[in-house]
Amino acid sequence: MIRCNALRWGAPGQPLTPAIDIELGKGSLTAVIGANGSGKSSLLKVIAGLQKPLAGKVTLDVPRRGGLSYLAQQQHLDRQFPISLQELVAAGLWGTQHSQQQRSQRLQTVLQDWCLSGLELRPLMALSGGELQRALLARLSLAQAPVLLLDEPHAALDEQGQALLWKHIHAWHAEGRTLVVVCHDLAAVRQHLPQALHIKSSGCVLAPSTQLILQQPQMQVA
Repeated sequence: MIRCNALRWGAPGQPLTPAIDIELGKGSLTAVIGANGSGKSSLLKVIAGLQKPLAGKVTLDVPRRGGLSYLAQQQHLDRQFPISLQELVAAGLWGTQHSQQQRSQRLQTVLQDWCLSGLELRPLMALSGGELQRALLARLSLAQAPVLLLDEPHAALDEQGQALLWKHIHAWHAEGRTLVVVCHDLAAVRQHLPQALHIKSSGCVLAPSTQLILQQPQMQVA
């Protein structure tokens, strides 16, 4: 469960919305939608504890350390950092209690799941945008946190990669995890994400995705 009480966020002295009170239930699957600059990514950072709110608070039913995984947009990653794809993905195993054999098996399984087999030794700078995004998602798969915050996880993915993404999101949801997904693709929101939080400068609305999109003429999907 994620509860926001009288929450305001943004730059100091410049809240992006009026104070909001929302509750995302345990095991819920929620899209975060809104115009560029409306505060979608910032909200995820506040929930993750990476950015302080201007007012109010966020309460989670899991510890942020170990209970929550946050997928940032990949432009925040230093692609010059001298590690391989396999080392990047394996970072998802940090802190887990597994034998070396179990770690190796889980790593190979997740690389196969995300169609990354054969790319293990490639440095980050040699990866395409889609390959890097699948690697970041594979790392998230290994972490197995009960709360997942995903900031534009579909970015840079081709059709096959997006199919893999939604397959995994639905699998994580079926396991009872709580997911919050920033997504600009309203057709995907309507198809895959049952409820949405629409962030606007005038306020925020949490409602079933289909209802919310149909009630907002400017949000109609072509």
